[in-house]
Amino acid sequence: MRFLEVIGSWINRYFSNEEAIYLVVLLVIGFFVLFILGGVLAPVLTGLVLAFLLQGLVKKLVQWHVPEIGAVYLTFFLFIGGVIALMLFVVPLVWRQLQGLVDALPNIMVRLQEATQNLATAFPEIVTDEQIGVWLDAAASELGNLSGPVLEALVTNVPSLVAFLIYLVLVPILVFFFLKDRRQLLDWLVSVLPQRRPLLNSVGDEMNVQLANYVRGKFIEIIIVGSTTFVVFSLLGLNFAALLGVLVGFSVLIPFIGAAVVTIPVLLVGIIQFGWSWDLTYVMAAYGIIQALDGNVLVPLLFSEAVDLHPIAIIVAVLAFGGLWGVWGVFFAIPLATLVKAIYNAWPRDIPAEGEPG
Repeated sequence: MRFLEVIGSWINRYFSNEEAIYLVVLLVIGFFVLFILGGVLAPVLTGLVLAFLLQGLVKKLVQWHVPEIGAVYLTFFLFIGGVIALMLFVVPLVWRQLQGLVDALPNIMVRLQEATQNLATAFPEIVTDEQIGVWLDAAASELGNLSGPVLEALVTNVPSLVAFLIYLVLVPILVFFFLKDRRQLLDWLVSVLPQRRPLLNSVGDEMNVQLANYVRGKFIEIIIVGSTTFVVFSLLGLNFAALLGVLVGFSVLIPFIGAAVVTIPVLLVGIIQFGWSWDLTYVMAAYGIIQALDGNVLVPLLFSEAVDLHPIAIIVAVLAFGGLWGVWGVFFAIPLATLVKAIYNAWPRDIPAEGEPG
């Protein structure tokens, strides 16, 4: 009986407000729909995210005294132009370099062996020639048979022509109508919510600031970091500069872990191409400068509203939401963790009166 009293007291304290129950129902339905129908609704979610990104440009144009409908059309045409430029220039270049990397896999181990042949002499207390030989032979034997399956996997995992055409047609249409009819859609959403909703308003206000700041800032960060890495690596003559630029750009999606993981392919490509030379030092120094400028200059500029989350909470959110929804889960891990925090902070609590049990 005492246990039931404790449970009942806890429920009365945290769920006595009907708006709290309403919020729980909305969250459960939302997570259930995303978990079950996330794949089917992927074009809609993609269009919604892109429209959210472009809404900032629409607001800027309106502030510059451009009529709102004109701002919507101008933003949409800029979006279409960017997609066409991406498909014509960036995607073919990255694909060619990816194919070149796959074709070069059997020869990579030979170059790696040449680059590491003096490693045992320099560090005899850590590694021996025999150990390096065993590791390289095992790796060469695996990589020798890897190029075919890797290329086959890349081809088979490319979306089918039908799915690609669906995205190519549906996503721009959805982006346009999300931008054009934003006010009508928001009015409809507000109409289905309770008239008195202080909890929802509190959570919504915080998430509007955090989500807008994070999503737009992260998108700009990917573009700046990726393009800067590509230009710097190209000037230094590093092979696969476009492919590495894409990897470094998208590594910013995963805080703390992404930068550490993407360092490995950058270092390996540099060792294979330049060996243990000053050219490798220049490449890694430039890469380190890019990472330092990103963390200490670019991020503070882009994310004016700091996300007040502990690093452990961020890593757990990335792992949890990434496991649930893949790339989208990783991208929105921090906003979703911020949503959980905002709900916790705004959740109504019936504090017991003085003299009542706590």
